[in-house]
Amino acid sequence: MMLSAFTARPIVELKQRDKSKIESILAYGDRVLVGLNTGSLRIYRVNDQIDDADAETERRQNGADLLREEDKFSRRPIQQLAIIKEANILVSLSDNYVSIHDIQTYALQERLDKTRGATTFAAASNIVKDALTGIPSIVSHLAVAVKRKIILWTWQDMELTGDAVEISLMASVKSLTWATGTKIVAGMDPGFVMVNIETHEVQDISKPGALGDGGGGGSSSQGGARFGAVSSSGMGYMGMGSWVPKPLATRLGEGEMLLAKDVNSLFIDTDGNPLDKRQVPWHAAPETIAYSYPYMLTLQPPSKGGLEIRNPDTLSLLQLISLPNVTFLHVPQPNISLAHAGKGFLVASDRCIWRMGAQSYETQIDELVVNGRYDEALSLLNMLEHTLLLDKEDRVRQIQILKAQALFDQNKYREAMELFIDAKAPPERVISLYPASIAGHLAPEESVKGDGSVVDEEEPNGEKAAVDVKESTPVHAPTIGRSMMGRFGVGGHKKVDSDAASIRTNSAKDDTMETASIRKRPTDPPQIDKGAAEKDFKDSVRALQSFLTQCRVQIKRYIDTEGNLKEPLPTPSGSQMEADKPPFHFFIEESSMQGPTDWKAKLLEVAQLVDTTLFRAYMIANPSVAGSLFRLPNFCEPDVVQEKLYETGRYADLIDFLHGKKLHRQALELLEKFGKNEADEEVSPALQGPQRTVGYLQQLPPEMIDLILEYAEWPLRTDPKLGMEVFLADTENAETLPRDRVLEFLQNIDLKLAVRYLEHIIEELNDLNVDFHQRLVDLLLERLKSGDFESDEDKADWRVRLQAFLKKGNAQYNRYRVFQQLPGDDADYYEARAIVLSKMGSHKQALAIYVFQLKDYKKAEEYCNQIYTAPPTPSSPMRTPGRTGTTSTIEDTEPSIYHVLLALYLTPPPPNQANWPPALDLLSKHGARLPASTTLDLIPPTLPVKDLESYFFGRIRSANSLLNEERIVSHLRGVEKVAVESAVLLGDGKTDAYGRLIAGGLNRRVVIDEDRHCAVCHKRFGGSAIRVFPDNSVVHSGCMRGSVGRRVSGSAGWR
Repeated sequence: MMLSAFTARPIVELKQRDKSKIESILAYGDRVLVGLNTGSLRIYRVNDQIDDADAETERRQNGADLLREEDKFSRRPIQQLAIIKEANILVSLSDNYVSIHDIQTYALQERLDKTRGATTFAAASNIVKDALTGIPSIVSHLAVAVKRKIILWTWQDMELTGDAVEISLMASVKSLTWATGTKIVAGMDPGFVMVNIETHEVQDISKPGALGDGGGGGSSSQGGARFGAVSSSGMGYMGMGSWVPKPLATRLGEGEMLLAKDVNSLFIDTDGNPLDKRQVPWHAAPETIAYSYPYMLTLQPPSKGGLEIRNPDTLSLLQLISLPNVTFLHVPQPNISLAHAGKGFLVASDRCIWRMGAQSYETQIDELVVNGRYDEALSLLNMLEHTLLLDKEDRVRQIQILKAQALFDQNKYREAMELFIDAKAPPERVISLYPASIAGHLAPEESVKGDGSVVDEEEPNGEKAAVDVKESTPVHAPTIGRSMMGRFGVGGHKKVDSDAASIRTNSAKDDTMETASIRKRPTDPPQIDKGAAEKDFKDSVRALQSFLTQCRVQIKRYIDTEGNLKEPLPTPSGSQMEADKPPFHFFIEESSMQGPTDWKAKLLEVAQLVDTTLFRAYMIANPSVAGSLFRLPNFCEPDVVQEKLYETGRYADLIDFLHGKKLHRQALELLEKFGKNEADEEVSPALQGPQRTVGYLQQLPPEMIDLILEYAEWPLRTDPKLGMEVFLADTENAETLPRDRVLEFLQNIDLKLAVRYLEHIIEELNDLNVDFHQRLVDLLLERLKSGDFESDEDKADWRVRLQAFLKKGNAQYNRYRVFQQLPGDDADYYEARAIVLSKMGSHKQALAIYVFQLKDYKKAEEYCNQIYTAPPTPSSPMRTPGRTGTTSTIEDTEPSIYHVLLALYLTPPPPNQANWPPALDLLSKHGARLPASTTLDLIPPTLPVKDLESYFFGRIRSANSLLNEERIVSHLRGVEKVAVESAVLLGDGKTDAYGRLIAGGLNRRVVIDEDRHCAVCHKRFGGSAIRVFPDNSVVHSGCMRGSVGRRVSGSAGWR
């Protein structure tokens, strides 16, 4: 369908008895000047358009009122009229002369005799700044074409300046059009040239492809390269009655012009350079061309009587208005700027003048959108200024979305998604184009009965889906979505009209003809090839993936993985009732919003929709890459993903997804089901057994201790060693679990597991909690007393573990309590009792156990060695001479731990007898540690001295060693004393660069001259007594008393 941008309204119509004919028209303000063939000038006042329905008849009859008529304005037909408002003059062309008239009285002021033979003229006014002063002034130019010359007059600030300037050209000038304030395009039979009125330079305007031939201008340029030459169309006009088409030109938008000759056209810039644009598709040579912001106007020959309205950007024909015998087209100034927006222009025949009234731009755009001509609507929006529209950016965005939907409807999925991305389309609107397998609940209910089912019902009111442009957003989405479902095998729909450039070609005669794609009537459903339909569907899904991926990236700029906005929402200012929309508002389909909007919740819904739909798309088109989506933080709907992954048997991916969504209980339930092989489905071996459950539990934080303990039981019972890795692993999570709860949990399952855990936290994690230490001893004793062992080796292992822990120096158990728990009549606990007694400081009782109960003299000796070499403690009653810091004497009189053991050997309590072999062995090995004064009292007189030979040798060697050590230390201290005295007297023996010894110590010299001052009082020394410090600082003796200890840190002086 054609656009109804303009409506013709007749304002002047000559009466039947009036034999005059209209030759020229001129409009300015509310006046219309009409030049007749009789030489008369009629002045009309145009009435404003009346919207009152009651005055419709009057409006038609009185479109313009005749104010006056100047019968003697000219003797010949008035061929052309123009006004130079700044100079207050009216310019006319009549009888091949250009005349100047007063704009108020229309009286002739001057006929320009130099214009004899004039064929046309062009007037223009511009604001020019003075090059020296910078003061702007209005400069008006009048260019008159006289045969092969252009004669130029100039007015500056209403005053004619200078004489007329003549510029000669190569041929007769047929048309003149101002390009800029200093350049004018002249049309001739040999072509077009650009004339600079300041430099008088003439430049040929060349065709594309012949730019190298276009010289600097002048008549010597090659005519074959010039656009508009007689041969430019590839043929001459010799057989056509010597008819040569008139060269036409008009200025379009800023910096652009259109040249036309016959059906050929050329777009140029204001410097005469051709632009890279195709030719205007005229079917016949235009009679006149013009520009009325923002449209290009073309007047067809009078025989056709039509006015074409074209888009200067796309060159598409938007409207064709049929007017009988139209020959004149006049656009009031200014016709190329925003000031002309929405104003009408005049079209006239020799008997009637029509004023073209324009609809509002909003209405024009709405009409283009309704007709599916989205490219034209976008082009028009781009040409219009923001001030002419309510919300230009939003209109562009909405139309881009509609165009993308139409492209999608034509299987152009990639192009459609790229346009959706550029338009920042709401994801909900794009997703709703797809069937339920992708869109879920957004898919139209009537379009899908089930997977692969076809709905044969015709959409009601399908051809009226786009009537109301205000509601085009919600209407088009389901419409096109149903069409896509039809091609995918899940629905059907009748297409809407589409655009000429990207969708289809409209025709004024038949608006149902479609050339961009083939469609069928709803009553004749197409035969669907399942293979092709599946491939087509997957192509659309892959295109959707790119759109959704881009949406995810943009959404992450505004919201984090926890669902919190990264930037606060805008708040209303003092003058605003409501806050501005947040920067992410384009993600949200605003048509469904009512009342106050929770933007954060809406954005979360969109993020969830995008991720869930992207997951569905991956599962359909690229299942292998779906894992990369839900292994990272995402907003997917858990139910949808869980159901889909379970159906497809992707259990490992399902576990990863549930972990990412922190649905740990569901994940652990599945792992338990798979691990115990209780699932009806066949699962991979990797999910069978407790291994995967243990690994999952290790990743959970300590805050989820209840869940960890709940699902750790079955791995512990199935494989205790593997299950304990949940609590023993070298990870931060395992080390920070609540240890008391873990211990209680493990003890309820198996005492051995609790012991293993306690040993881990005490020995490896160095936990010093007294309760844990005591609990470990209690559990070890409980296990040993139970007697439930598989073998003697197992029992011995537990006994060794108990003894090893009791011996530890950092063990924090209650010694008295433990000693009471150890049975005194059970040989398995003898050594444990001895260890506890040792910890309590009861060394004699501990040694008695080793000597009399265990009868293990080697362990008794090792016990003594350990006590003797241990660091002394205040509570220890036994002295360790080898480790004291005091000066040792040759003969120690205090008893040592060895003396206690020897006493047990030689004077045991009854009923035990003296045991000489270990006693003599002890005397032989450790005689040096047994003082003779106390040792010999224990030896009976009957013992031969020969048996004590090794003892005496040891004592003598010990005394000699101690004496020799003292002598050596004494001599070493004497050497050290000499060295110190030498340093004090002579210095440290430093040498200078020549190897000479530098005097130091008390032997050094300090020179006191007149320039040297006291480091304390800063006075000269004179004959006063002085004191010299080790760093050679010199002070008065009196000053020294107050300066001792007051030296400034980091300085060489003293205070």
